[in-house]
Amino acid sequence: MTFLLRDATASDLPAITAIYRDSVLNGTASYELDPPDEAEMHARFEAILDKGYPYIAAIDRDGTLLGYAYASAFRTRPAYRWLVEDSIYLAPEARGRGIGKALLKELVARCTGAGFRQMVAVIGGASEASCALHAALGFRMVGTLTGTGFKHERWLDTVFMQRELGDGNATPPGAIRAGGG
Repeated sequence: MTFLLRDATASDLPAITAIYRDSVLNGTASYELDPPDEAEMHARFEAILDKGYPYIAAIDRDGTLLGYAYASAFRTRPAYRWLVEDSIYLAPEARGRGIGKALLKELVARCTGAGFRQMVAVIGGASEASCALHAALGFRMVGTLTGTGFKHERWLDTVFMQRELGDGNATPPGAIRAGGG
């Protein structure tokens, strides 16, 4: 499958909303139970961009959105400002085709270029595919919280994986550059 990565735009939000809706209704990556509408997804999109985090879209040659990824704050307290959390969502037909790996690789590069020092993956439902994707790009398992979510009539675990960006914690941080890279 041929695809292109580019910055996500507001015109992508109907497709982003549809992909996320499917993930909420049918998956365990998100612990939301009711899918947000397009207005809410727009507000979230703007909040991420306003803070200078990258938001990336994967599109096919016809311009159809296949998936998206973004970085955001793991926590809002100032000492956490060097740490970002990644989020990746794919359309069902795009799964297993290397698109998630390309999105994550680009997200890691942009966050490294922006001066962030650590990236964490919070993997809802302890998805084996998501854990394997993150491990393939240098993330290591740092913990599992058991029974943290109840969705689809079952208890779900949450896995935490982490990787260093740039110098990690080996040197003092510099400035984070706005715009994500």
